[in-house]
Amino acid sequence: MPKPPKHPPEPIFDVETRVLRAVIALAERLSFTQAARKLHISQPALSKQIAELEERFDFRLFTRNNKRRVELTEAGRVFVEKARSVLMQMQLAVRLAQTAHEGHSNTLIIGHSPYADQNWVSSLIKIRLRTFPDLRVSIMTMFAPNLVQSVRTGELNLALVTAPEDDDQIIAVPFARAPLYVALLETHPAAHNSDRLVLADLAGDDWILFSREVHPMVHDAILDAARRQGLIPKKAHDIMGVRQAIHLVSEGLGVAILSEPLALEIQTKGIVVKPIADKSLSVPTCLVMRADDKSPLIKEFSHAFLSRFTGRPPIPAQLELFRSSKDTRLA
Repeated sequence: MPKPPKHPPEPIFDVETRVLRAVIALAERLSFTQAARKLHISQPALSKQIAELEERFDFRLFTRNNKRRVELTEAGRVFVEKARSVLMQMQLAVRLAQTAHEGHSNTLIIGHSPYADQNWVSSLIKIRLRTFPDLRVSIMTMFAPNLVQSVRTGELNLALVTAPEDDDQIIAVPFARAPLYVALLETHPAAHNSDRLVLADLAGDDWILFSREVHPMVHDAILDAARRQGLIPKKAHDIMGVRQAIHLVSEGLGVAILSEPLALEIQTKGIVVKPIADKSLSVPTCLVMRADDKSPLIKEFSHAFLSRFTGRPPIPAQLELFRSSKDTRLA
């Protein structure tokens, strides 16, 4: 008897939020045990959710092998990227609706990467303005491309973005700059060479990089710097989160090139973290705002935040100069 035809999968927006969170948690940790722990559910329950979703859409999100190693498939990588975007937009919709319902006229919604330095985020929350005593700051977490897009469309008032791409619709004011770091096994020949490594020290390794969807400018800058130095990058793995990087490095599957806040979080036995000496890979982080936003609140808040990191607030004329500045790119 022939099998009945499969019904086409329902649109992604009909998939329950908890299932999207389950897929994202597993993609970040590449471990059913660790993902289930984060979600506060049992491992069999998580496995069932993933299996049912894969059956529903008739494609594999993850591959598993006998060594309990979990890897994202190409379909899984695309799915996770869009699932993150869906959840972010849902959270943003709720936040905007709450603000409208509560009638807060002086509310700023500010975005940052999940990998942002927490000192920056704390500074945003602690800012108080005399001229806006009822100011309320609401924080959202997104990846860099989503942050810039949300500022451009007015969904976010401001954002902290590492190495934003050039865009005439935004002003990006650099306030911090840091080198990139490499995470490698302590048995790696270059692990104890010097305080700082160069890309040539990693020429024989597979490189673990954040995907373009997560950090487009940083991703491209690393590969461009390698080519300028006559290296042929061995880009083996595109990742979505630092836990993936740690897992792959610990398994001996390559070296991970990361930004400072991420690299300094790694405290895993057997893994060494060192800065990269190449000055062209010094990464700026910027406060991003819409170029046409003339709000006094935005101006005063931006000045207050920037003065904490640059020593003095930029005057309005200086902010205007950043509209066409190339300093927001990797030097």
